[in-house]
Amino acid sequence: MEERTGRGRGLGLRPARKALDPSSSIWKPMRSCPARDPKETSAEAFRERSNPHLDDDDNLRSPNSPYLVGTCPDMCPAKERAQRESLRDLSVFERLNGNPARTSPHLAVKKFCRTISTVDIQESDIRSPPVLQRTLKHLINLVNSEEHPFEVVHDFVFDRTRSIRQDLSMQNIIDDQAISMYEEMVKFHIVSHNRLAMHWGKSDLSSLCHLNIEQLMKCLLTLFKLYDLNRLSRSLHTNEAEFYSFFVLLHLGGKIPKMGDSLSLWYRQLSLPILQSKKMHFARALMRYSQMGNYKRFFCSLEAEASDLQLCLVEPFLDEIRAQAISHVNYSGYKLHPYPLMHLSKILMIKESELEDLCHVCGLETSIDEAGMKALPVKQTKFSLPKSGFRSYCLSAIDDVKRRKDL
Repeated sequence: MEERTGRGRGLGLRPARKALDPSSSIWKPMRSCPARDPKETSAEAFRERSNPHLDDDDNLRSPNSPYLVGTCPDMCPAKERAQRESLRDLSVFERLNGNPARTSPHLAVKKFCRTISTVDIQESDIRSPPVLQRTLKHLINLVNSEEHPFEVVHDFVFDRTRSIRQDLSMQNIIDDQAISMYEEMVKFHIVSHNRLAMHWGKSDLSSLCHLNIEQLMKCLLTLFKLYDLNRLSRSLHTNEAEFYSFFVLLHLGGKIPKMGDSLSLWYRQLSLPILQSKKMHFARALMRYSQMGNYKRFFCSLEAEASDLQLCLVEPFLDEIRAQAISHVNYSGYKLHPYPLMHLSKILMIKESELEDLCHVCGLETSIDEAGMKALPVKQTKFSLPKSGFRSYCLSAIDDVKRRKDL
């Protein structure tokens, strides 16, 4: 049996030229392999037929070139650092004393380059795993920076984490260090997903939101491959069940691009320990409540069971789900009995004033009943989802400090 190491051996693999379907295996091996014992673990079989990295950000490596072993000691290679200084191509986070033409090894971080190739690159241009971990820690520390708008911070960290993934791929790092780094990068994209959604209505941020979700999906799919390659038994990695639940919860968003097969088919590919885990059970229940229109159970479960990261991921989708609930009330209610907003606000866990605003955004009018309470007259015909998106109201029953304490 092949010894498990941090770098895949004999993985000289060439991707097929057609577009990748993340749910399928279309990576073709370059060389023939010796006959395998049919009792081999699925992880070992997978190691022989597929490169674990699914990102489109992978380098354009020559099929016959070996994997590199990085020797760069800094967050950014000295050659790139000097070139970017001469071109004044430095981010605000990389400038030494604010000078756009000066940086240092403690500030500059290697940029992502889509056209990079192992044919032209040297080992001194690639960072080793310890340096990559130090670089990632430096980037994550910038996420909560308040000196610049979040979209500026996000743009910088977004690009530099792609470069980290690229260096991992070029060296074929597939050990526990890679898992840890990918988990941190997934967390970054989840936090970005939540915070970018707060700037609703800004057309210049819509593309950032879309690209962030795209990279979040890619990071998750690669992380799942890494989990499989490093599995020693039927047991799960420490955070594995929660990260699998993120993929499910992403499908709560109607505008999220579908990746591969339907969820029902995807579930069939998962192991029993993952399916039976508490985190996955919660995510599947939440999807079921949403699809069935059981909004009371949906929000009660969300409040009682969601982890901080699960809540952070789901929160930008909540107003879309609330709008669905308002639509159901509007079309199924009794015309002579307007629905009390106070009661509906408790079910949907939103402040009554914000619920009234959400009704107006969806084209519905509200009224005041005989008791002076706000209500939603039903059977209105002008309901529509806003083209500019929702305002992202918070869950009124959950304290904001609790929601973000571990992010």
